[in-house]
Amino acid sequence: MVKTANLYARIEPELKNEAETILGGLGVPVSNAINMFYRQIVLHRGLPFAVQFPARHIPNIATMTDAELDAEVSRGFDDIVAGRKRPLKEVADDLAQEFSL
Repeated sequence: MVKTANLYARIEPELKNEAETILGGLGVPVSNAINMFYRQIVLHRGLPFAVQFPARHIPNIATMTDAELDAEVSRGFDDIVAGRKRPLKEVADDLAQEFSL
């Protein structure tokens, strides 16, 4: 089938770069990944995954690779710089309630 339609979308540059890096590692061109996504939408007659908040979990640094830990720490610094932070007491209270401590 001849591909003649164009798709233009605005996305966050960081998200685009991260996704393209992963796709590149898999050897999947971005256009193929988009085609696969659209095909799955058609097959499922909707989004091919649940749209919901992920289960809350606390990262376990004992099982993380150095790269995963570095990425998690970087995300934390990015959150601080962007003003996405909470007082430690509030976080500790939430954790105690979540895990019945």
